[in-house]
Amino acid sequence: MSILLPPDVSADEAEILRTTSGRPFVRTPDECFDGLPDFPWAPNYAEVDGMRMHYVEAGDPDGEVVLLLHGQPDWSYLYRRMIPVLAEAGLRVIAPDHIGFGKSDKPVQMADYRFLHHVAWIEAFMDVLGLDAITPVVQDWGSLIGLRCVGNNPDRFARVVVANGQLPVVPEGFAPFPQPETHDPQDLSFPFVTGGDGGEGGMSVFGEWIAYAMVGRDFVPSVVMEASIRRDITAEEIAAYDAPYPSRVFMAGTRMFPSLVNTLGDVPTNEAARAALDAFPRPVLGMFGLQDPIFGDQATRDATRVQIAGAAGQPHKDYPDAGHFIQEDVGPELAADIAAWIAATPQS
Repeated sequence: MSILLPPDVSADEAEILRTTSGRPFVRTPDECFDGLPDFPWAPNYAEVDGMRMHYVEAGDPDGEVVLLLHGQPDWSYLYRRMIPVLAEAGLRVIAPDHIGFGKSDKPVQMADYRFLHHVAWIEAFMDVLGLDAITPVVQDWGSLIGLRCVGNNPDRFARVVVANGQLPVVPEGFAPFPQPETHDPQDLSFPFVTGGDGGEGGMSVFGEWIAYAMVGRDFVPSVVMEASIRRDITAEEIAAYDAPYPSRVFMAGTRMFPSLVNTLGDVPTNEAARAALDAFPRPVLGMFGLQDPIFGDQATRDATRVQIAGAAGQPHKDYPDAGHFIQEDVGPELAADIAAWIAATPQS
């Protein structure tokens, strides 16, 4: 079986492993994660579709489950400022790395990354750990994936926290953005800038974001994170976002994720899941950074706060100075707000 890698990536850069079904993947060496600042948690792994999915677990093992779902191009490191606050509140905190990210295994074929694959992998992860009565905290692609899981099986969830995210409905087979015509590296720039209500650019430059992530010559997670995080952050923290990717063969997932928007119309589409999400009767909290150029606009906030039944009357909150990576900008405050809300909304 040949490995259909992008032409700028060599399979000789790392040992190629295979699942029993034949999917090729790589595994980031443990030493790549040595000495990461403020990330003391021992790794845990669940087997999902023949691959290892890494997760952090902290807090009371008998506490209510809070599932922290990251987006792109980051990994569970994004939640390091929130995990201790939630754990100290007596919650069972679980922060997985999506397949292709962080300490999880990483398929090397770009075609292996599709929206419904990631939904299935997170649902399998919850099955392996036997999670129920879950409160997911979802952001960026973690929101599209996590909210689809809620729509697929709403009875599995006790509450929902949407922090910079939503679940759009895309018509079957519709691909809203063009793909780069070639995978050859190009000199492109990170397209998003922040500022104002929802920032500037937003979805109008999302096609440029797809191209930059997929073929941008200088694309690595640290470039994106440094340009997007609004608080003061150390160089060591920024560098930690690159730790999972010692060479380009490890980066198929983080390069492909923006273009997954073109797979939202895969069958079955999000329409039925969105309808079930909108009918979700249990508490839903919408927490948004107003400087987010993708999810900070009023219409996106209303897609949670107005459209979902369980959001009525909840103490939603906007963070005026927080951007897209709300966990970095206001993580401890956001975690404290979530913990207080969970305590005030006991399960029926």
